[in-house]
Amino acid sequence: MRKLNVILLLLMLSAAVFAQKGTTMDLWPNGAPNSNGDENDKAELTVYLPDAKKATGRAVVCCPGGGYNHLAMDHEGHQWATFFNNQGIALIVLKYRMPHGNPQIPISDAEQAMKIVRRNAAEWHVNSSDVGIMGFSAGGHLASTIATHSKGEAAPNFQILFYPVITMDLGFTHKGSHDNLLGMGESKKEQKELRKLEVEYSNDLQVNRTTPRAFLALSDDDKAVPAANGFSYYQQLYKHDVPASIHIYPTGGHGWGYRESFAYHYQMIFELKGWLQSF
Repeated sequence: MRKLNVILLLLMLSAAVFAQKGTTMDLWPNGAPNSNGDENDKAELTVYLPDAKKATGRAVVCCPGGGYNHLAMDHEGHQWATFFNNQGIALIVLKYRMPHGNPQIPISDAEQAMKIVRRNAAEWHVNSSDVGIMGFSAGGHLASTIATHSKGEAAPNFQILFYPVITMDLGFTHKGSHDNLLGMGESKKEQKELRKLEVEYSNDLQVNRTTPRAFLALSDDDKAVPAANGFSYYQQLYKHDVPASIHIYPTGGHGWGYRESFAYHYQMIFELKGWLQSF
C-alpha cells in the first residue's frame, strides 16, 4: 500500500510540467519607472490561479533566476504552477526587467508585483496577509531583498529561496549578478558608492526580527553560487528568531529549479510541501 501511495504521488507531481495556462499581464500598463533603456525589456506577470473552490487564500510571487542578465522562466517559473495550484495556492510568475547597474529596476518590479497581488486579492481569492515571495539564484537575491527591505503592501509574509545569491561580498557572491545589479564602479567616487551598495544589498546583513519566515534549499556542491550564501542568511534568521527551514542537498549543483533530473527533486518537493503546511 505504501509503495502504491508513493507511485500515485510521483505521478501527480510529474504532471506539474503540464501546468495550466496562466493569464499574462503588463506589470506597468501606464509606463514603468526607472527605465533601463531597453524598450523591449518589459515587465510582466503571469497569474496561475487554483480552482476557486480549492483556493486557500495563499499566493506566491515567483522570481526566476538568470544572473540579473536573463530569466530562466520555465523551470524556475511556469513549471511550478501545478505544484502550487494543487495545494490551493496561487502562483504569480514575475518577468522582471534587467537592472544594467540600477538595482531599483528589478526591485520596483518585484514590489509592484506584490502590490498587484494584494490589490486583486478579492478577485483572485487571495488573503492579502498570506502573500509570499519565491526566488531562484539571482531571483533569490531579488526575493530576499524584498523580504528584508520592502514595507507595507510590498512586504511579503513569507519567503522561499532556492540556491539564492544573498551577499554582494565579492568573496562569496556570484560576480555576474553583482556586476549586473550594482555595476562595476570605475572612478574612485563610484567605487565608494559601490561599497555602500554592496552592504545595503548583502541581505544577510539586513535581517531583523520583522523579516518573514523562510524556506531555503541549496546544493552543497554549487560552484556558481556558494552554499555559504544561503547558509549565512539562515544563520542571521536564526540569530534574529525568524522561523526558518534550510535544506542542503549533497549534490545537484546550480539551477535545478523544478527539473526532475535533480536527484533530490521529490525529496525537495515533499519538504517544501510540508513547510507550506506548517503555518
